[in-house]
Amino acid sequence: MATPIKEWSKLEVRAVVRFLFSKGTKPSEIHKQIAETYGEGAMSRSRVYQWCTWFGEGRTSLGDEPKPCRPKTSTNEENTTRVDELIRCDRRMKIREIALKLEIPKSTVHENSP
Repeated sequence: MATPIKEWSKLEVRAVVRFLFSKGTKPSEIHKQIAETYGEGAMSRSRVYQWCTWFGEGRTSLGDEPKPCRPKTSTNEENTTRVDELIRCDRRMKIREIALKLEIPKSTVHENSP
């Protein structure tokens, strides 16, 4: 058995899946070959099946699809300044207290704190 390739990218492995799928190789065999060549952690069996399905539906892109996400509205210069001012006034103030006082999420306070 050959030594697994230690350094690889997601796109490289996806290209191999696309190539083998286009040659008519079954997803279970594709997974087996990927695991032998790149190691077990390269791509799970279910992910190989998912990519084969997408390629079978006509997908050509190997990259990740853009994910819909909520725009950042709380993380801005104004809130960063407000958080900084509160911390300078009372260094013992907890993140929860700052979030309540400024009416912004705790995660935003944590991201904006120095």
